[in-house]
Amino acid sequence: MAMIQFTDAGAARQGHSATRALAQAAVAAGRAPSICNSQPWRWRIADDVAELRADWERQVAVVDPDGRLLTISCGTALHHACTALAGDGFVIDVARLPDAGDPDLLARIRVDGAGTPERAAVRLRLAMALRHTDHGPFADVEVPPPAVDRLREAAEVQGVHLRLLRPDEVIKFAIAASAAEFADPSAPIPESTVIPVGTVIPVGTVIPVGTVIPVGTVIPVGTVIPVGTVIPDSMAIPEGTGPDHGLRLAPLRSGGLGGLSGTGPRDLVERHACYAVLVADEDRRGDWLAAGEALSAVLLTATDERLGALPISEVIEAAATRMLLRELLGGGGYPMVAVRIGVPADGPLAAAARRAAAEVAVPA
Repeated sequence: MAMIQFTDAGAARQGHSATRALAQAAVAAGRAPSICNSQPWRWRIADDVAELRADWERQVAVVDPDGRLLTISCGTALHHACTALAGDGFVIDVARLPDAGDPDLLARIRVDGAGTPERAAVRLRLAMALRHTDHGPFADVEVPPPAVDRLREAAEVQGVHLRLLRPDEVIKFAIAASAAEFADPSAPIPESTVIPVGTVIPVGTVIPVGTVIPVGTVIPVGTVIPVGTVIPDSMAIPEGTGPDHGLRLAPLRSGGLGGLSGTGPRDLVERHACYAVLVADEDRRGDWLAAGEALSAVLLTATDERLGALPISEVIEAAATRMLLRELLGGGGYPMVAVRIGVPADGPLAAAARRAAAEVAVPA
């Protein structure tokens, strides 16, 4: 099925300015990141209105049974389209989830006029052509604090919070990300077992899924900590698992929203990389869509700041790992997607494949 459909093919052929602008924005939105690079959206354009619709035929159900990541992916496409229009000087009105009786209709964009684009909008428009998912190592250079502030502001504009992880939280995040590789996204949150305070766990012990570990428990090196284990903020991490000791993460999926990829294990914890989580106040479809818009805003802003970024979705695919990550963040808000940010160490990045132009511009 075509990604873009014109309900009035005549208007498209006649070059109606709003129709043409919306079509160009929809094509530009094809560069947005998505779960497994699935690009699970369709555009329907009529005169000065474009509708963004979920394309369930492109759902990656094995890792996204409830459509959470599909909706986040559509949110990135929505923000990319709006960014393209703003960068070209168009004034738009956006209605999100405008029809409760049509759940596949995620947003409606209307062109209300045209003018001179703001400089910031033009910069983000240009960033769309440069942005790539950065799977490579980052340079041994700290991310500038002013750039981090810009990333936070970009997320807040979309109603989502960018929560940066402290070094001790990054270690726990790495444990959750490693466990996520083996988690079942369709499995419910398991019932919890509580280990008594002061328990000493022997080396090599396998802790059952759903276990709650209280403060005071001694966890030695070699203990297997699975998905669903709740680790208190004050828990001491065993010697040998810190950043300088090479805490590692098995390769995760590549392409759009995903994680680290490669032919062998990669270091997740890097000295100067920033790890952050996009957090929404609620956990509804509208929040998933807004999280996608915030992710797009953060990634494009990072590109404008000449930073590399890698979205990591594995940690929120399964209910158990979402619960674990929420506990890590103190229980406030709902984690939507994580992002690894840093100063690129390598040269130009390779772009992921996108759907062919012939597929995205077929009149209905």
